[in-house]
Amino acid sequence: MHFKTTLLVLLIAVSFSACSAQKADTKSNETQIQPEFSWDKIPLYMHLRKAEAFTKKEVTYLSKFPLITFEKTTGSKTFGSTEKGTINAAKAVKDINPNAKILYYKNVVINWGSYQEDKQFLNEHPEALLVNAKGKKALMPNGKTGFFDISQDFVRTYWINHIKKVTESPFIDGVFLDANIKVLAPVFFNSRVGKEKQQAIKTGYLTMMADLDAEIGKDNLLIANILRVRPEFEDSGRTYLKFFDGSYIEGFEHQNFGMTYEDYLAQGIEAVQQSAREGNIIAMSLGIGKALKNAEAGIDDVRKKIDLNEDLNERLDYLLAIFLVCAEKYSYVYPHDGYNTKTSAVWLKTFPQYEKKLGDPKGYAKRDGYIYTRSFEHLDVWLDIKNKKAELNWK
Repeated sequence: MHFKTTLLVLLIAVSFSACSAQKADTKSNETQIQPEFSWDKIPLYMHLRKAEAFTKKEVTYLSKFPLITFEKTTGSKTFGSTEKGTINAAKAVKDINPNAKILYYKNVVINWGSYQEDKQFLNEHPEALLVNAKGKKALMPNGKTGFFDISQDFVRTYWINHIKKVTESPFIDGVFLDANIKVLAPVFFNSRVGKEKQQAIKTGYLTMMADLDAEIGKDNLLIANILRVRPEFEDSGRTYLKFFDGSYIEGFEHQNFGMTYEDYLAQGIEAVQQSAREGNIIAMSLGIGKALKNAEAGIDDVRKKIDLNEDLNERLDYLLAIFLVCAEKYSYVYPHDGYNTKTSAVWLKTFPQYEKKLGDPKGYAKRDGYIYTRSFEHLDVWLDIKNKKAELNWK
């Protein structure tokens, strides 16, 4: 048993190394799969979900973004499944802007219920769901959503084949991979299925990501929700970028793990800066804040309405400053109040900051304690993360 375990670890290490070499080679030669990018204005990202079909107005709005992730449930009520809904939405956008890069959302382990092929697969293979030592189904905090047991070979094969089918569509340019951190941080699955099974899930994940990259990574964007400051990650998850073309960013400001707000954020900024400078795509999602008037507290910073008042303008400048001290080519930002179009007050809106000329950066950001500065052709950025202040001095 010890020999088999050692051999498995060695095989994964070899696969990981090969994947790293492949990604390094890919990044050294920019390909047609990269999103469009310009420093002309602040480069924006879009991340959203809507269970019904998008209206013509909404599609026109979406077509202006170079990089878009259609989240779980997209179009599922209108078209019967997330697979069909995403492809229909992607086609509508590309009919207006063929250069927009569209990412299909797929969770690496959670069995979200709006996928037609997943339902079919699980009806035929109920043993594909994750259970604990007592045979009881492991569940998300909502008490009803389960997980794929990716420690099993046939489950991983199904998962990859599913993605391959969707990405064969000419309207889909890649995959957004979610819940990576749930798999890699032991605490989540330890409490549900125990340490031994958690390790098996993690091992399965590493194999699955290496296989996914080998099978479709050359012709598709692979963007993972992976960079995060956590005690389990010595390098804020940067090691795992070897499987992917870049990282989505969320929870970027949350004080956590006994660190101060400014230390937590500074560590995150450093990780994103390093990753962006190495050519990784960065899709930064930043909540516009729950401390504003009319805010409804929650993870998505949902609010009843939004007005560009003085408080919000200052908050938006602060978020954009955080992004701009990190950004390199292929970095994009989405200041938001949630991803559900029905509850988002930011949806279909733009802000004056987005329309101003930015221009090329004159160098990397400079740091002095918790203060960052950076100059662009048409903008000087000053950022103080300890006091949560920023100045965008447009020229």
